[in-house]
This record gives sequence, structure tokens and C-alpha cells, in this order.
Amino acid sequence: MTIRDPLFVVVLFLFCISSAKDMSRSLICYQCMYFVAHSVQMVEVLSVTVHCTVASRFTHTVMTSTALNKANSSQEIFFEVDLPKTAFITNFSMEIEGQIYVGVVNEKEQAKKQYEKAVSSGRTAGLVKASGRKMEKFSVSVNIAAESNVTFILTYEELLQRKFGKYEILTRINPKQLVENFQIVADIYEPQGIAFVDAHATFLSNELLPLVEKTVTDNKAHISFSPTLDQQRKCPECDGSLINGDFIIKYDVKRASSLGDIQIVNGYFVHFFAPPDLPRIRKNVVFVIDRSGSMAGPKMIQTRVAMESILSDVHPDDYFGIILFDSSIEPWKQSLTKATEENVDEAIKFVRQIYPRGTTNINDSVMKAIHMLQDDRRNKKLPERSVDMIILLTDGMPNEGESNLQRIQQNVCEAIGGNMTLFCLGFGDDVDYSFLDVMAKQNNGVARRIYEASDATLQLQGFYDEVASPLLSAVDLRYPDNAVDSLTPHHFSQLFNGSEIVVAGRLSENDMDNFLVEVFANGASVTDWDVIYPEKDYIFGDFTERLWAYLTIQQLLETSGPAEKKSNATAKALEMSLKYSFVTPLTSMVVTKPETEDGPSGPLIADKLTEGRTAGEAGRRTQLSWYDLSIASHCVFVVVDGDPHFMIELPEREDALCFNINDSPGTIFNLVKDPSIGLLVNGQTIGDKMVAPDGKVNTYFGRLGVVHHSLGVRLEVTTEYITLHSDSTIHSISTFSPNPSVDLLLTKDRSVKVTLRDSVKFVILLHKVWKMHPYHQDYLGFYTLDSHLLSPSVHGLLGQFYHGIEFEVGDQRPGEVPEKPDATMYVKGHQLNVTRGWQRDFRKDLKRGKNVPCWFIHSNGTGLIDGSAEDYIVSGLFKTV
Repeated sequence: MTIRDPLFVVVLFLFCISSAKDMSRSLICYQCMYFVAHSVQMVEVLSVTVHCTVASRFTHTVMTSTALNKANSSQEIFFEVDLPKTAFITNFSMEIEGQIYVGVVNEKEQAKKQYEKAVSSGRTAGLVKASGRKMEKFSVSVNIAAESNVTFILTYEELLQRKFGKYEILTRINPKQLVENFQIVADIYEPQGIAFVDAHATFLSNELLPLVEKTVTDNKAHISFSPTLDQQRKCPECDGSLINGDFIIKYDVKRASSLGDIQIVNGYFVHFFAPPDLPRIRKNVVFVIDRSGSMAGPKMIQTRVAMESILSDVHPDDYFGIILFDSSIEPWKQSLTKATEENVDEAIKFVRQIYPRGTTNINDSVMKAIHMLQDDRRNKKLPERSVDMIILLTDGMPNEGESNLQRIQQNVCEAIGGNMTLFCLGFGDDVDYSFLDVMAKQNNGVARRIYEASDATLQLQGFYDEVASPLLSAVDLRYPDNAVDSLTPHHFSQLFNGSEIVVAGRLSENDMDNFLVEVFANGASVTDWDVIYPEKDYIFGDFTERLWAYLTIQQLLETSGPAEKKSNATAKALEMSLKYSFVTPLTSMVVTKPETEDGPSGPLIADKLTEGRTAGEAGRRTQLSWYDLSIASHCVFVVVDGDPHFMIELPEREDALCFNINDSPGTIFNLVKDPSIGLLVNGQTIGDKMVAPDGKVNTYFGRLGVVHHSLGVRLEVTTEYITLHSDSTIHSISTFSPNPSVDLLLTKDRSVKVTLRDSVKFVILLHKVWKMHPYHQDYLGFYTLDSHLLSPSVHGLLGQFYHGIEFEVGDQRPGEVPEKPDATMYVKGHQLNVTRGWQRDFRKDLKRGKNVPCWFIHSNGTGLIDGSAEDYIVSGLFKTV
């Protein structure tokens, strides 16, 4: 198909929001709730309600939102929610034109088959999950008719965990517009009595603070926040909303005379154990720190700073040791040392001298720490009544010494023999988190991911603070065999200050006179308990049974050991997940979407992720699983336009990166290459008509080539014509017939949208220049839609950023131009000097564009792009080399 002087359309999009059949899409996200539309006024959020009910730490949260499509045509509306990682979704439904569509929890394999069936018939699945630090993202889209409403209802449940002496309920909110009916409500019922309740939000101003209403009685609390439209405004005449951030409720329960309490409802009990005023136990801790080459840059700097702070906080009665490792093992001392002021100062000087080098030997470094603790125990150098722990910090895979992950786990487990606790901290996205998680749990500890960010130091310190003060060790809670069954875990290596042990079980008889509970810890026996029967008026149904099921499923999912034992545990966890309608890593929630004018839609699949499956999702796009639609935890927008300017926009971070590629006119660069699906996009530069008086040679993209080998399609777009090669035929506009493999949409605003069947969409903009201009000439801009359909192996000058980019910027300082400061950027292991500047974004205004602030990377993007610009030069418009 050949077309002269084409006319194009500007399409507004983010990588996580794309157009569907020339209908704009919108995005609603609550608990991080917002709409983004082609025209915001076309979608109105009528109501947002979050109602959280808490009964004895077990939360039941219902999130409801209603939106109106004000357009005169149908629109696809996205509903997106951030919910806690530890929560299980229990229900999701949509109400559209009086019809309710309810989700059903199915075995994951069944959900997969439903998805594949939908895809094979040309339909799509529209529900995805992505994970961040504390939260997971739930997203769903549905097509809504003109002037129609849709109501989304999501329900999830979780057990609140006590940390630092309090429970926390976190709600993330960002409506992105003013909402007529906006409300957050929490009702807390704690039979033990409520010690305190605090409610605040990161976005609360002095004017909004009085709107947080709080009523607290002995064992009940009611918190509400319901600002009016005017109270939500950023300023009296603004349409922008102040509501953007975290709404946080913190509370604790009374722990007066008894050492704990047992609550019984409908034949199930839950036992909360967090005795007050216990003296701390002395601890012996060995810090095992990775100093391999991959730790270079900010990670090493942040680790040194964190270790200085942690060492300063080690209790004077504790003993500690430090082991550094790369390919070699270097202990600070051959034995643990008491944390005297003199020893701590000496240790701080030692960690200040840690520099990255070499490869990674995890096995020998951890074994060295184990032997150090064992030798000191054997030689009676450590207090008899104390606990032993190892804290391992690493950012990579073992590639020196023993590298087989299972053998490392076996070696460590056999050496520890249940006599000490191992905590594993995985720094960044390249670490095998599941390996660390299993190894920690095998040795009575936990694993934690440390995210590469400016607050990594605080993350490290925060973890240490959680485990710094053990109160009891070898805690064993015992219940009468003839009175209970189906107990959740009731043996614990330690109880830390500010935390809580929770055990649940099923009663086999109702004779509570014989319900004797004992707790043994360090040889002490405790039998002083309060038995409480919560008031039914203030609880939600069978909460103790659901709490028991919640804990039991988590225990079964963490089962390790022989294959048969693990298989039996998995089968039982699946059975319980289905029975109680929990979306767990073994199940998925399936929602049948309503039919549209294009026929029936595919099912929505809600999946539960695990930390090990979501490496790198804080700021990076990830292929989530074999049947999810990929979605970035942070939206990414990548474009090339201008002379030629490459820009990577990160809207959720409210920042952008940019760089130029300068080369001779006629050079052809690879922009996108995805060998998995046979996709290739190349661009050829053109120059000005003549060199300007200042001698500067400007180049632009004047020719683009798109190839999809699987579809047999080859498309050439220039500033003057478009040619489509399909089935070995060159089509002219007069002979072109509808092609099932490719769809071209041309409009008068000078753009073409290219849709490749079951694949990605592109938008190419034509920038028209006055024909009599002495220097400049017409040029093209290139934008990508539906990038989630590209595989993780996609690359190219643009393609390498489709999965996002992680970077940190610091040391901001004056630049050569006052309004363009310089700074230091840490990205891809490089330390770069960058400059604050602007690039034009033509998505909304093709003629003038919009200035977007960005950090400019000099020297053709060196350090930001993989390799150098020359590596992307190819020999032809449709060539890969």
C-alpha cells in the first residue's frame, strides 16, 4: 500500500494504558486509585470507598468505586488497586448496567486453560498483578458503554503483623481527580482492649487534619476520613486533588496482667502471645557481608553507612563478628567480640574500608560464620543464656566455590543443626530471592529483599531493629492433644521485642475447663492466660476459622523437605485455598467479562505473586508468568522524536531520562528488536537541507522500517509515503484489501497507527516543516503502544527500556547554566554526570509540544544504553546487522 503525503493522528498513551479500537482507555486505581483518560473529563469517578473491619488483628477490607463514562461512545476503563502483599484476595465483582459479574477462585491450572482458550480465539485476558515493596497491584479493565456506570468491588483479608509494638493498616490513595463521594472508614474491635490508635496520612495538611475523625472506647475504635470536593482541592480554583499518598492507621492492644489471651469463636481458637515487660536476651550476631564486584556503587556505599549505624546500636552486652566475602573470606576477627565502645569504634573503622571486588562465595562465608559461633560456644566465650544469629547480606548468585543452590542450603542446614538463626537479606533484583528465602526458613529465620533505592540504608537498619532485641528463645506453645487439632505452627526460634506470636487451631471438644495451655521458653513454663469469647455483634462471621485457614495455608506454602512431603502440603494448601476462596500462589480468581460489540471478552485472571517471582518489579517491567499480561509496577513511556531525542518517562516517579544520538545523516539504527516474536524496527536519519550558519548538523529520523517475520509483514514509512509489503506483494492504496495481519489507521492530524495482529501497536507522527524553510525539513516521531506484548528479550535503542530502568540521582550541584543543575546518577553499575534539562513531548500538542523535565545523559547516552551507539547501527532498513 503506497500513500503520498499521509495524514496522522496523535494518540495519548502510557505503556500501561493503550487505546483499544480507537476508543480511549482510562485507568482507575484506588488504594492507589486513579483514572487517566484520553480526556479526563470523559470519565468521572463518582465514588471511592474503603471500608476496613478489624476483629482481633484479622482484617476484612472492602474497596468500592463507581465511575461514569461521560463520552458518547464506549470506553475501556481500568480499575487498579494497591493492596498489602500479605493479603489474600477473597472476592472481586463488577456491576454494569444492573448486571453483576462475580469472580470465582479456581485452581491455577484451570485458570491457565481458560486464558489460553481466550487467547487462541483472539480475545484478551485483562487482569494482572505486579508487586512492589509492601504492596501488590491489582488491575482490571472493562469496556463501558456511553453514559453508563461501572462499580468495582474488591475484598481481601489479612492478619496484621505486630512490629515495633504496633499494628499498621496502610491504604494507598491517588484518585487523580476530585471525587464527590470519597470515604475511608475503619472499624477496629479488639476484645483485649485498645491501648492507643493513631491515624495520619502523608498528604494531610493542617486544613485536612481535623477531617480525620476518631472515636475510641475500651475495645472498639472507629476512624473515618471523608473530605468534600472543595476540601480535596489543591487550591480554591484548582481541579487537582490533594489526595495522593498513604493513609495509615496504627494501634496496639492492652497487655495488662496476663501474658496473653486465647479467643474462641464457633469452634476455632486464636492464641496471641506477646508478653509485656520481659527482659531482653543477649545475642551473638555475625554479619556476613558481600563485597563482590556487583556491590560496586550505591549498594556498597549504603551498606557501609548502614553498618556504621547498626554497629553503633549493638547492645553493650551483645557479642558480634563481621565476615566480608567475595571469592575470598575475610573475618574482622577470628572470634566474636563484646560490643564495648572501643570494639564498636574499631569495627566501624573496618567497615569503612570495605570495597567491592571479586566474585561471590556464599557457601564458604556462611559456613565460616557458623563455625565461628560454634567454636566460641565450645570454648565458652559466649554467655550461656544468649541466642546465636547470622545476618547474611548479598546481591548476587554464588559463582565461586560451591555454586549448587540446593547443596549450599543442605550444607548450611546440616551445619546449623537448629542451634542458631539465619537471616538473609537480598540486595537488589539480581539476587535469587527464593534461594535465600528457603535457606533462611530452613534455619528458623526469614529473608527480606532490600530494594535498590535512596532509602536502602534505612531498609537495612529497619530490618536489624526488628531482630535486635530477642525476648525469648526456643518458644514452644503446647495445647492438650485431646482438645485441639489442626494447629498452625506453634514452635518458634525467638520472640522479638515489639512483635507477637499467633497460633490458631480447631477445637475438637467444647470443654474449656480442661483447656490447659503451656508455653516453654528457655526452660520457663507459663500457664497464666485469659480466655476470651469475643462479642458476636462486633465480629465478622467466622473470622477465627478464616484466620486459622489463612495461617495454615501460609504454613503449607512454606513447607520444605522431601518431594512427597512438599507435594502433600501443596495439595492441602490448594484444597483450603479453594474452600475459603483465597487467591494464593496456587489459585487464581476468574471473572467473566461482559460481551462487547466485538463479541465476548476473555476471562479476567487474578493471580497471587510471590516475592521470588517478582524480582525487580520496583521500577522495572517484568513478564509476570506464563499467562499474565505483563504490566510495569511503574508505568514507563519511551519515545524518540526530534533531532533525535530519546526520552524515557517514568510518570509514577515523576521523572524522566533523556539522551541524544548524534551521527551522520543516512545512518540506520535499530530501535526495537524482539527475536522471540520476530519483530524488528529500524530508523534511518536524515539531515537538514543545508548546514546552518552556526555549523551545527542536525539529524532526525526520516525513514522507519517495521518487520514482523511471523506475520510476513514489512512496512516502510517515510515523510512522503507508506509502503506495505505483505505476502510478497507490494500493495497500492487502490488495490489494498483488508489484511488480517496488519491494520493501518491514518487520520488528518498527520499520524499513522500500526496494529500488528496479536502483537504490538505503533504510532508514528509526521512533523511538517514549512517547505520554504532554509534548513529544516519534515521528520518522524516514533511511539509504542501495548509494549506488554513484547517479550523480556526485547532490545534496541528503545526496546531495552520497555522493561523500565532503575537509577538513583544525588549530589545535585550548580551547572554551567543556572536553571540546568548537574548531578551524579547511578545507573547500570555506572556513575554518570548528568544535567537537568527539557525535551519536547508531542503526544498532546503536535505543533508546539510540551516541555518535560528530564535528566540528560551526555555522550550519546553512554552509560545509560547498553554498549555504545555504534553497536545499534545496521546495514539496511530491514536488516538486523
